[in-house]
Amino acid sequence: MQRLAVLIVTILFLSATVVLAVPAKKTIEFTKSPMGVVTFDGTLHKEAGNKCKDCHNTEMFPKMKQGTVTITMDEIYAGNLCGVCHNGDRAFDAKSNCARCHVKK
Repeated sequence: MQRLAVLIVTILFLSATVVLAVPAKKTIEFTKSPMGVVTFDGTLHKEAGNKCKDCHNTEMFPKMKQGTVTITMDEIYAGNLCGVCHNGDRAFDAKSNCARCHVKK
């Protein structure tokens, strides 16, 4: 009985952690670009039909923690990272739409 209680508490804790990791309407700001701040809107990407695992996988962004992957425009233009989708076919082309992501404040 005690093992069952521990298992239930563990499952509840882990599921609560997963839910709290990416709350609804979460945005992340990347402020280090000289071209301007880039705001990633999780809700916008979800509404476009994307799931977290589409990007958070071993090839793109293995950890759900900002700063664990260096994002460069060269990588994006080469079709990696954000460029997997932002290539003009699946989503707007990053090469000709700088201001859609980079905003000078």
